[in-house]
Amino acid sequence: MSNSNNEFNYMLLSRLVSDCKYFLGCGNRSENSLWAGSVAGQIEEMKKLWNSVAEKPEWLTMEQIQEYEVQMTATP
Repeated sequence: MSNSNNEFNYMLLSRLVSDCKYFLGCGNRSENSLWAGSVAGQIEEMKKLWNSVAEKPEWLTMEQIQEYEVQMTATP
């Protein structure tokens, strides 16, 4: 994968994390605030992107993605 693809994937992954934080906070759990349009789609895309990058980001682990999934699918 080229550097520009890796850079794009890191930036998109960062955006998806920001969406999750917003969803859980000020976003009132509105799926309209998620890039993917649904919690399931958002988490799936995050896992796909995280697995696609050779050098894993220091600011996000797979365990953190799984924790977002638990928090976002839990009944408020």
